[in-house]
Amino acid sequence: PGTYLEQEALFDLKSSLRTLQNILIFFKNREAEESPQLKMLIADLNIPAELLVNADRILDDKGEIRDSASSKLAEIRRQMMTRQRQVMQEVRKAFSQAKKSGWLPENAEITIRNGRPVIPVKAADKRALKGIIHDESATGQTVFIEPVSSFEVSNEILELENKERREIIAILTRFADTLRPYLEPLTAAYRTLGLLDFIRAKATFSLKIGAARPVITRKSHFLLKKGIHPLLYLSHKASGKTVVPMEMELDKENRLLLISGPNAGGKSVCLMTVGLLQYMLQCGLPVSASPDSEFRIFDRIFIDIGDEQSLENDLSTYSSHLLNMKFFLQHANSKSLILIDEFGTGTEPQLGAAIAEAALEQLVHKQTFGVITTHYTSLKLTAERLEGVINGAMLFDVKALKPLYQLKTGKPGSSFAFEIARKIGFPQDVLNRAKKKSGGKHLRFDTQLQQLEADKISMAQKEKEILVSDEKLSQLIEKYKQLTEHLEAEKKQIIRQAKEEALEIVRQSNRVIENTIREIKEAQADKEKTKQLRQQLEETKEKLEQSLKSRPLPQKKITPKHFEKEKTQSERVETLSSEPLHPGDFVEVRENGVVGELLAVEGEEAFVNINNIRLKISTDKLQKTNKKPARFTQKHSYSGVMQDINRKAAHFELTLDLRGKRADEAMELLTRYLDDALLLSIKEVSILHGKGYGILREIIREYFQSVPEIERFGDAPVELGGAGITKVWFR
Repeated sequence: PGTYLEQEALFDLKSSLRTLQNILIFFKNREAEESPQLKMLIADLNIPAELLVNADRILDDKGEIRDSASSKLAEIRRQMMTRQRQVMQEVRKAFSQAKKSGWLPENAEITIRNGRPVIPVKAADKRALKGIIHDESATGQTVFIEPVSSFEVSNEILELENKERREIIAILTRFADTLRPYLEPLTAAYRTLGLLDFIRAKATFSLKIGAARPVITRKSHFLLKKGIHPLLYLSHKASGKTVVPMEMELDKENRLLLISGPNAGGKSVCLMTVGLLQYMLQCGLPVSASPDSEFRIFDRIFIDIGDEQSLENDLSTYSSHLLNMKFFLQHANSKSLILIDEFGTGTEPQLGAAIAEAALEQLVHKQTFGVITTHYTSLKLTAERLEGVINGAMLFDVKALKPLYQLKTGKPGSSFAFEIARKIGFPQDVLNRAKKKSGGKHLRFDTQLQQLEADKISMAQKEKEILVSDEKLSQLIEKYKQLTEHLEAEKKQIIRQAKEEALEIVRQSNRVIENTIREIKEAQADKEKTKQLRQQLEETKEKLEQSLKSRPLPQKKITPKHFEKEKTQSERVETLSSEPLHPGDFVEVRENGVVGELLAVEGEEAFVNINNIRLKISTDKLQKTNKKPARFTQKHSYSGVMQDINRKAAHFELTLDLRGKRADEAMELLTRYLDDALLLSIKEVSILHGKGYGILREIIREYFQSVPEIERFGDAPVELGGAGITKVWFR
C-alpha cells in the first residue's frame, strides 16, 4: 500500500494487457480443430477486464496521463493553460515595448530559457527592461530577460505543476491498489505470453529460412538432404547470392566422414552446417533441410572448431586442440556426434598426423558418429583402410579455378595448392621450382609409404624402450618428490621446535624476573639484597645463552606419518583462525601478533585484555588462536602496544586536512586516520576537504556510510567552515 507504478510501467502494463486480450479474441474466432495445442495453452488464461478499462481511462495511446483521469487533475491543467496564456500575453506586451524603445537586437524573437519565456535584449539596455536575467549570448552582447510582469504568473505555473505531479501520483497509487489483488493471475498470464512469444519466434524464424521437420529415427543413420546453413542462407539472401545445398549420409558401416579438399572450398561450412542443424533439432527447432532428411538424437555433441589458444591459461593452438581431443576420447560413445575442423593441425605435420591417426582409430573403436576435416594425406590413407570411416571431397573446378562447394563422398580430395596459388597471382617461377621439388616425391609416393611402414615398426620398438626408460624416470621423480616433501616437513618441524624452545626460555626468564621482583619488594629495596638478586639474574642470563649455543639441532627422523601430522597441525591452526570469536577465547592481533583474552564482542568491535589493559579493537583485525597470552612480559606488551597508543595520542589532531589530495591518496589517509581515532576512543573529528566541485566531499561521505562505527556526520557550522568541512561523530 502506498506504492505505485511509474507512468512508463503502467503504459507497458496496458500494452501487454491489450496484447493478451487480442490473443484471446484471435483464438476465440478460430475453428476448434485449428491450433489445438495453442488453444489448450491459453485455455486457463484470464485477463481482468476492469484492469484494462482503468488503465485506458488513465493513459492515452501515447502513454500520456489523460486530463479526464480525475476531476482534480482536469481543473489543475485548466488553470495551468490559463496562466500560460497570461504569461505569453505579458511577455508579448513587454516585447513590443522593448522593440519600440530600440532595446532589442536585430531579428529578435521571444525564446525559452530555463523553461521560462524570455526576451533577448541588448546588453547595453539590460537595465532598461525590468526583469530577471536567465542567460546571455556567447558574445555577451545579448542577455535574455524574463519580464517582471510575467514572473509572478510563471511562479504560479510552477506551483500548479507540482500539484499536477502530486495528483498524478495519487491516481497511479489508486490504480496500484486495484491491481494488487490480481498479481497472481497476471503473473501466470505473462508467463503464458512469454511462451507464446517464444513459439511464434521459432515459427517466424523457421519460415524465414524455409525450415522443415525431418524424419526422426532411432536407427544408426543420419541422412541430410538439401541441407543449408541457416545464417549463411540469410546473409546470402540479403546480398542476392545463392547457397549450394549439401547432401550427406552416415550409417552403421560409415559412421565417420573425413572431408578433404581445397582451402575456402566449403569443408568447415559443411562441418558447421551438420552441427548447427543437429543442435537446432535437439532444441526443438525445425531445420533448414528437406523434410525427408533423417536425423537421430545424440546424447552428446562434441565440437572442436576454430582457435582456442589462451594466454591466460598458457595454451597454444595445438595444446587446446589436444585438450579437446582428450575430453572427446574420454567421453565419446556410439550415441555421440563429434565434429572436428582441421584434425591434427597446429604442430609438426608428421607428428600431428600420427596423433590424429591414433585418435581416429580410437573413435572408430568407440563407434562414434562424426564429421572431420583435414589436409593430411596420411589421414586420407587411414580412412581408406579403416572400416567405419569414409573419405569425402569438396569438388573444385580446375578449369575455372574455383571451388564448387559440393561434397562428394567415397574418395579423398586434393588441396589444389598450386592451382589456388596461381589463381591469387603467386610468382610463377616460384611455383615452377615448387613443382620440381614436389614432383619426385609424388613419383616415389608408394615406395615412401612402404618405407614409412618399416620405419613405423622400427619406431614402435624404440618407443617400447623409451617407455621403459620413462617409467624408470617417473619412479625417480616420484622418489625425489617424496624426499623433497619430507625435507620440507623436517624443516618446518625444526623451526617449530626452535620456536617452542625459545618460548620456554622466555617463560623461564619471566618466572625468574617475577621471583626477583617479588623478593626485591619483600626485601623493601635493601641494597645488599638487590645486588645479590642482580647477580643471580646475570648468572641466569649466562646459563640461558650457554644453553642456546650448545643446544644441538633436532635429529628427529621425519617419516611420511610425521609429514601428515605436521600437515594436520597446520590445518588445525588455519581452522582456528577462521572460527567465530566468543568471550573467553584467546585471540591474536593480526598486525603485530600480540595475544590477549577476548572479553566481549559488540557488533564489529571487540574488547580484549592484553596484559591487564582493556583495548577496543575491530574484529576483522583479530583471529582466534591456540596460543596463550604471555604473562608479565611488560617489555614486549607495554612497548609494543601502549607506547604505540601513547605515541598516536600525543600526535593525534582532531582535524584531518585532505585539501589538494587525489581521491586515492585522500581515502588512504582517511582510513588510517579513522582507525587511529577509534583506537584512541575519540568521539568527534573534523575532515577538511574544501568546497570546490564537491567531488571529494561526496566520495568521503559515501565511504562514511559504510563505516558502522560512525554514528552520524554532517556539515560544520557556517562560521567554522560550513560545507568545506565534514564533522564526524563516533558511536
